[in-house]
Amino acid sequence: MRAQMTPCMKIADPIAAQQPPVNEVKLMLAMLPFAGARVLELGCGRAEKTRTLAENGRAEHILALEVDQVQHAKNLQIDDLPNVRFAHGGAEEIPADGDSFDIVIMFKSLHHVRPGAMDAALGEIARVLRPGGLAWISEPVYGGELNEIMRLFHDEKLVREAAFAAVCRAVERGHLLLREELFFSTRSHFADFAQFDARMIRVTHSNHTLSPELYQEVKKGFSAHLTPDGVTLLSPQRVDLLEKPR
Repeated sequence: MRAQMTPCMKIADPIAAQQPPVNEVKLMLAMLPFAGARVLELGCGRAEKTRTLAENGRAEHILALEVDQVQHAKNLQIDDLPNVRFAHGGAEEIPADGDSFDIVIMFKSLHHVRPGAMDAALGEIARVLRPGGLAWISEPVYGGELNEIMRLFHDEKLVREAAFAAVCRAVERGHLLLREELFFSTRSHFADFAQFDARMIRVTHSNHTLSPELYQEVKKGFSAHLTPDGVTLLSPQRVDLLEKPR
């Protein structure tokens, strides 16, 4: 892992991407002051990271938002996380008062916001953070083994660049301060192609329609990494750790 401590932001770090992968949630738990904090998670998905934060971060309260109605309905069935409230909503219009959170986290979801609304989303993050509060904006870097397969049917190059540009604008305008940029790789493991299909292709938040020919091409790309233990794919990541001005 390599950290950049200057206001000069960059979208990727090829050297850091070559280092051994890390567990991002463990890294975040070690770096951010979750104990007793009020936390907002934007784009909580299947709430896997939400659960880890709730059970290990000792946060006072977590508001977990999800825009996908299908997944949100599933999240509402979770009844063993008393310090978590699930709500339907997105970063463009956060249903919360200003200055009401100590930490905002956004895992791989800023690039899913419409490019024209990314500035508004970062403005909303700044609004709901208390002065001195921190935002962990985590975005995948366009590269790596997983991306090489995903881009065959879902190329995110332009939206990832747009997300980075929006963060840069928020920092340049002083809405949020850049405390640190982190670059590292993470790993994704799949037991077989059926699991990859379920987790990455047949998702409810996106409509991936693949022709039979493209489906076989994706399967071939995946199978090239197959081992007796399944497939483990590396992905370079960037985290912009931002702070609301005091």
